Amino acid sequence: MARNITDIIESHLKSIMNQSCNGIIELQRSELADLFKCVPSQINYVISTRFTLEKGYIVESKRGGGGYIRIRQIESLDDPLMQVLQDWPSEISQREAEDMIERLEREQVMTEREANLLRMMVKREVLAVDLPIRDRLRSRLLKFVLQVFLMENGNEEEKRQTD
Repeated sequence: MARNITDIIESHLKSIMNQSCNGIIELQRSELADLFKCVPSQINYVISTRFTLEKGYIVESKRGGGGYIRIRQIESLDDPLMQVLQDWPSEISQREAEDMIERLEREQVMTEREANLLRMMVKREVLAVDLPIRDRLRSRLLKFVLQVFLMENGNEEEKRQTD
């Protein structure tokens, strides 16, 4: 049975991930494209469809000369932050964002200081654009910040395991 290039790239990345001692791989989009003799957008497609939050992965990307793609496998899907991010809405009101931040602070996912910073960041006065763009922008900002929290939680867990 012939496999398509998307399946082959996914399989290759998962193989590298399994060999990684910390569940993190870092790679260059252009090097992968050269390896599989495809365009870099094919690599983007594989990563954006096969390595999603819902499937237990966080993807970080830095573009440019020294750019990279970092894929982290999330150990526990039971993490309260992971549960929040799995069904993330494309739009979120200020009230909904503040409620979510309050919940995550209460569950000690973030400190009071971090929660206060996020509350300020999602205010309509800060995101001074018209609806529905404001709610979309708020959703994207908050989602990416929370993904950083999730990645940091993973880093702290790694440090505890190696100490």
